[in-house]
Amino acid sequence: MGDIQAQGFETIALHGGQTPDSSTNARAVPIYQTSSYVFNDTDHAADLFSLKEPGNIYSRIMNPTHDVFEQRMAQLEGGVGALATSSGKQPLRMPF
Repeated sequence: MGDIQAQGFETIALHGGQTPDSSTNARAVPIYQTSSYVFNDTDHAADLFSLKEPGNIYSRIMNPTHDVFEQRMAQLEGGVGALATSSGKQPLRMPF
């Protein structure tokens, strides 16, 4: 996406932390609806869980969609990183 410093707030808000998909040229961030990932072998899994190698382990810990969001927020705030969190509470349902 080029030099972050040269991009305005609106551009970062729309495109920060993400590059177009190399195989489809899709611009939008995909929504990965998965809870688990495949490991190449036991060594690969061990390296991921020991944080020796970056990658996806389990969707509640990390997810490619969350990663783009965190990178985008860090860029917008001028930070070096961000962490997306949630309360885990269910939304209030009104009895209609």
